[in-house]
Amino acid sequence: MSQSLNGKRVAILAAAGFEEAELSSPKEALLKAGAEVHVVTPDGKGICAWAETDWGETYDADKALGDVNESDYHALMLPGGVFNPDELRTNEDALSFVKAFFQAGKPVAAICHAPWILINAGVVEGRRMTSVPSIAQDLRNAGAEWVDEQVVVDSGFVTSRTPKDLDAFNAKLVEEIQEGRHSGQHD
Repeated sequence: MSQSLNGKRVAILAAAGFEEAELSSPKEALLKAGAEVHVVTPDGKGICAWAETDWGETYDADKALGDVNESDYHALMLPGGVFNPDELRTNEDALSFVKAFFQAGKPVAAICHAPWILINAGVVEGRRMTSVPSIAQDLRNAGAEWVDEQVVVDSGFVTSRTPKDLDAFNAKLVEEIQEGRHSGQHD
């Protein structure tokens, strides 16, 4: 991958119980593309991954949520898992942080169960997106058009289903960050 994202900063917002591959793989792709990547956690402390069927590695945090703003970054990435988005979707600071990216028209990417966070942030209505199938009805109920596709892009907003879709997800994430702000992005 070229250094197409030199000078770009990307936040990965996560809490304990994120699906390990859904943070490590996009982070690696972003770093290879030249981006500066910060793992942002609610308290700025390390977080333990969920690795498919059991607890995985602990990942260091680069920043605490209270110490960052949307204006610090060019894009936001949200890994899934079950525990991680369930915690973040009830965290008002996390919801405000997420919503600010949509208001600024900046690229946002979410995979697996991460759209739960987006539902609570109030940013999915009228959006075409995908996710792990178990939350499809949640997204429909929130006004999204849910489709069962490997990766979906809607005006700078990238979604995918599961770790098996990471190659396509990562490629679209990098592409959307290269493109920058999207006028069709909305909250």
